[in-house]
Parts: sequence; C-alpha cells; structure tokens
Amino acid sequence: MIDKIEISSNNYKISDSFRKYATKRIGKLDRYLPRGHKKDIVTRVVITEVDRAHGNKYEISVAMEVTGGKVITAKDECSNVFAGIDILEAKLKGQIRRFKLESTPHLSKRGLKNLFIKRS
Repeated sequence: MIDKIEISSNNYKISDSFRKYATKRIGKLDRYLPRGHKKDIVTRVVITEVDRAHGNKYEISVAMEVTGGKVITAKDECSNVFAGIDILEAKLKGQIRRFKLESTPHLSKRGLKNLFIKRS
C-alpha cells in the first residue's frame, strides 16, 4: 500500500468518504510496480472544481513520483469525483505496467530458447 498520498483541492471541499476512497483505490497500485521501486513512492491527487455552462465538472489529476526520478501522471475531467478516481486508477495501471516493462530486464527469445534445449 502506498503510504504517502497527498490529497488537495481547489474550489472543492474534500469529504472524509472521498479521502478514504481515493486512498484505497490509489494506494493499492503499488502491487503493479517492480519490486525495487515500491518504496518511497509519493503520490499527489489534486481536485479542481470547474464551473461549466451545462453543470459543474471536476478536473482530477494524479502524479506518482517513483524512485529513480520517474513521474507517472494521469488527468481526467468528469462530473463525479468517485468515478474520476476509478478512471484514473485504470489509466495509472496501464502506465505502471508500461513502466515495469521498460525498467525490468527480460530474457531475449534467444535466451529462452537456450534454456529448453537439451545438452549432451
């Protein structure tokens, strides 16, 4: 679970239920990170209420600072903050998986082929 989650807002009062929900959903994303990058993750969630002509909308952005200087960000605009956190969780999950593929050395196809060949 990610320990350092900072939730802030502009023109919006954050309720305790939203704080718990966001901490639960964003906090469990560390299971998708490589093992060496799981500690010292700092996550910032910023909610901004934007007045539109056809109704209020919320702009939510999340930035995860992973060890090694990498920052994984996602941003979304929606009419419900709880639904916005769900959408951002899915976006971050994809970006974290891509980051994991880039940062983890894999065996090449040639290396895998050599593992399964019988040697005499």
